[in-house]
Amino acid sequence: MASVDSTGSSVSGRLRSGDLLYTGLAVALLLGVWSVGGLEVSTGKVSQLEAMNGSTVLLPCTYSSCIGIKNLYFSWHYNDNGTMNKYCEAVIPNEDVEPKVSVYHERVEFVGSSKSNNISILLWNITFEDEGEYICFARNPKEKNRNHSAIYTLIVVDQMREVDNTLTVIIVSVLGGVIGLVIIVMVIKALVVHFLLKDDEKNKECLVSSGNDNTENGLSGAKADNKGTPKA
Repeated sequence: MASVDSTGSSVSGRLRSGDLLYTGLAVALLLGVWSVGGLEVSTGKVSQLEAMNGSTVLLPCTYSSCIGIKNLYFSWHYNDNGTMNKYCEAVIPNEDVEPKVSVYHERVEFVGSSKSNNISILLWNITFEDEGEYICFARNPKEKNRNHSAIYTLIVVDQMREVDNTLTVIIVSVLGGVIGLVIIVMVIKALVVHFLLKDDEKNKECLVSSGNDNTENGLSGAKADNKGTPKA
C-alpha cells in the first residue's frame, strides 16, 4: 500500500490553493468585464426638463452594450404616484432592425431608431397632470436578461422663468475692464519706450556732432598757430 509523506501532502495542498486562487481571479475578471460592458440606458447628462404647459417635449433615452443586443426589450412608464402606467414598449430583434412599437397613450409618439441606439419618445400637448417621473427600461436577453433603467423628470410650468444674467454681466464687465486696462498700460509702456529711445538717439547725435566740431576747431587752431609763428 503506497504512502504519502507530509512533504507530498503539503505540495498538493499548495497546488490546490493555487488552482483555487487562479480560478477565483478568472471568475472575478469575467464578472468585471461583463459588468463593465453590460447593458446600460441613459437619459443624457441632464435628467430633468422644465417645459411650458401645452408644449411638446422630447423624453430622451439611449441604450448601449459592448457585446451587442438580440431581442432587446424596452419600455416607457410614467410613475403616477406609485402606479406605473405603461406608455409604450417594443422588442428590437437585432442591431439596425427597427422595432414595431406598441403605444398605449394617445399623446405619445416613438421617435427613436435602433440605428442610433435611440429609444426616445415625444409627449404631445403636455398638461400639469403630465408632471412627474418617466422611466426608460431595457432588457437584453443576449446578456442573460441583464436589465437597466433610467429616470427622466418632467416639470410643467405656466411660463418659463427668466434667467437672471446679472452675475454673468458683472463678470464679463470686470473681465472686459481688466483686459482694457492691460491693453492701455501696454500701449502707454510702448509709447514711453519709443520716446525714450528717440531721446537717446538725439543725445547720441548731439554728442557725435559736438565731438566732430571740437576736433575740427582744434585742427584749425593748430594750423593757424603754425602759420602765424614768425621766422627767426
